[in-house]
Amino acid sequence: MTQPAPSRRHTIAEDLRNQIATGRLKPGERLPSEAQLAARYTVSTPTLRSSLALLQSEGLIEKVHGSGNFVRHLLRRITYVGGGHAPSTPTSAEEALQTIVRATQLRAHAPLTALLKVAPRSPLTEFFCLSQEGRTPHSMARIYVPRDLAPADIHEGPLVARLAKRLPPLAAVRETVGTRLPTQDEATTLRISATLAVLSITRVATDTTGRVVEATLLVLPGDRADAVFTTHHTTESRRAEA
Repeated sequence: MTQPAPSRRHTIAEDLRNQIATGRLKPGERLPSEAQLAARYTVSTPTLRSSLALLQSEGLIEKVHGSGNFVRHLLRRITYVGGGHAPSTPTSAEEALQTIVRATQLRAHAPLTALLKVAPRSPLTEFFCLSQEGRTPHSMARIYVPRDLAPADIHEGPLVARLAKRLPPLAAVRETVGTRLPTQDEATTLRISATLAVLSITRVATDTTGRVVEATLLVLPGDRADAVFTTHHTTESRRAEA
């Protein structure tokens, strides 16, 4: 049975893919403008953009608003360690990342009221964290804490460590992990295709009084992240299961 001929969008994508694989187009290099590429391949601009969207979804190129399309550097993979605590020492991949933190004071509104189990307009602090490898966005998180537990100065050290010192003893940490397509804001901030799935993690920490003291919404592009959860079985737990 004769296979149908590949469409123009796939042919163009395959040609650019080969140029990237062979090094003719190098990481960080800006592609010709969309108008120039459309003229080179003798296709309409919508067809050319459809081809570029395929390469974006594969993580090969990224579109920087106002600057054009660039061949992406191979980004380091990072591992989200579940189980209710951050790793004691950062991995080499995490050490290579720089994090920009922005703090905002706000009043609780839906869905934050349900997430943190607080009354509407309760005072909260939001920490927006954007991790970058060089100039390339890597992952993003929004951390919400009751305002009385927020660090006074977010620039005196790593935010996670400073939060850990401020929070009371924890009784439980619930982590919900799922995959979905990014929102338009997430796709723009992370410079990824709207068709590239992201790993979405919601972490809610509760203290011994039952108060929610932290809620984190973490977004990791699926092409550069893994999540690992380890369960430790003690002798007592094995006996209980027997």
